[in-house]
Amino acid sequence: MWKTSAVVRERVTVARERQYARCGKMNAALGVNAALGVKDIDAHCKLAENDAGLLDQAMQRLNLSARAYHRILKVARTIADLMTIEKINTACLSEAISYRSVDRRI
Repeated sequence: MWKTSAVVRERVTVARERQYARCGKMNAALGVNAALGVKDIDAHCKLAENDAGLLDQAMQRLNLSARAYHRILKVARTIADLMTIEKINTACLSEAISYRSVDRRI
């Protein structure tokens, strides 16, 4: 089912409000999750043990850097925010990894 622009805009607005509430307006131009530092990532992008294993496996298989690791976590956090869930789950992480694997092929 197609979503209207208004529906998508509302989802993004709610996600950004969640990010601001969690971290404050660190860098509104960049985006809150994009501006997360390593300490913030550790605090706000925790993974379940099986998800950490999934990410480690993807890192090895795709030969990704530590920077890519952190970027995947930030994207997964944003996906979770868009889904209005508190913790990054397997679906959020898998989606973020899939974006990175597509990026590697291009």
